[in-house]
Amino acid sequence: MTKADLDLCYLPATEVLARFRDRTLSPVEYLDTLIARAAETEPKVNAFAATHFDKARDHARAAEARYANSAGDLRPLEGLPIAIKDEMDLEGEVVTVGSLYLKDNVSTETHFTAQRLFDAGAYYHAQTTTPEFCCAGTTETRIHGVTRTPWDLRYTCGGSSGGSGASLAVGSSPLATGSDIGGSIRIPAACCGVVGYKPPYGRNPENSAFAYDHYAVVGPMGRTVADVALMQNVMCGPHPLDNATIRPKYELPLTHEGIRGLKIAWSMDLGFFEIDSHVRANTLRTLDVLKALGADIVEVDVTWTARAEQATKTYLDHLFGGYIASVVDTDPSRASSWAAYCADQNKTTTSAEFYEAYEAQADMGRVFGAMLEESYAFICPTLGYHEILADQQPEDAILINGKVVDPMYGWTLCHPFNMLGRCPVLSVPSGIGGNGLPTGIQIVARHLDDERVFRVGQALQTADPWLSKPSNRPLI
Repeated sequence: MTKADLDLCYLPATEVLARFRDRTLSPVEYLDTLIARAAETEPKVNAFAATHFDKARDHARAAEARYANSAGDLRPLEGLPIAIKDEMDLEGEVVTVGSLYLKDNVSTETHFTAQRLFDAGAYYHAQTTTPEFCCAGTTETRIHGVTRTPWDLRYTCGGSSGGSGASLAVGSSPLATGSDIGGSIRIPAACCGVVGYKPPYGRNPENSAFAYDHYAVVGPMGRTVADVALMQNVMCGPHPLDNATIRPKYELPLTHEGIRGLKIAWSMDLGFFEIDSHVRANTLRTLDVLKALGADIVEVDVTWTARAEQATKTYLDHLFGGYIASVVDTDPSRASSWAAYCADQNKTTTSAEFYEAYEAQADMGRVFGAMLEESYAFICPTLGYHEILADQQPEDAILINGKVVDPMYGWTLCHPFNMLGRCPVLSVPSGIGGNGLPTGIQIVARHLDDERVFRVGQALQTADPWLSKPSNRPLI
């Protein structure tokens, strides 16, 4: 097989589509380049749970014919391959959610947001790996193996949308889907040096019972802010079969004004997280970039404490852990270590503690909501620490600045914003640490004000083009 054209592999989706339209790039040629890139990187990174290259080529050929014969009726994502997380239903395909329990599970419908992508002209060429039941911040399963960040194969790509992040980082997909109940879009975005968006709860439709959990959302992942906005605009909007979705449909602009004069609040640690030196340095550097762009940067005390971490843990252990336990308890021998861990944690929660999680959310929301009324946006690191082993186990100690932290929640600053589920959160790269690993920041805005996080993200990307620049890519 010919060597992949890396500049083509890393071309933003918006530019791929523009080149399809002016016929300087063939959809078939583009897909073949992505397939060649997957052949080069998959043995090392393992981003794909399954590939569908033959079906994808049929779609690419059909798209090429539509571009050749178009009378101006082309759809927004016409001919674009998109990687789908191995959690989203795809009618007729095996969807395992990384689990041996579901190794023969064939979907009978297509996930509502995936269907919108396909209706807009996209198609899927691969399904991306996820930890069992999407329950961990790393991506390792007994059915699909270990997925790694291409920046350093010793370390995790993040989770639970880990395969999506890894595929974007190596250039084997232009866009990918993710889901996020405690950071599962933003963690891999930070671990892989890409962009991930946790939309406000209710913005994008869900086809499962998780549609009614305000922590849980599905969202887009890409390499540029504009790509993620393009994808989000297709995914979002009310759906007649998801009563939690918000009316009316919210449209993000694909270009933005600068940020001069905007007040942007920030916190390094949200009041209680440990932050390592690489993350700290890159976060401060990013704040300097925002200052240089004319923003008014103000450090704030959000007054949160470790109560927030405990509240998230209790909430997810009680509900999400209960779901996992209901499966694991049928045959514990088939469970992954992280699924078994979550099932065990479920047995330690009480209804009184679960209610306390709601009390904590209410208190946090009052403070944060008031602060965001005075600021255009808020910034903090996505993760406090990036040197998490690809095969990290629940019993393996994680130390940050010499302090032991919770193996699930102690190294990620994402879950407090699942508690505040209507807040939009965009994770974007903040640089490469001295350890060679990418770092990320979260941009947060007041509830249901999605455009703000994209405006700030676009300003940062204009100042530093991230993976579009060859010197910023992983050497794999």
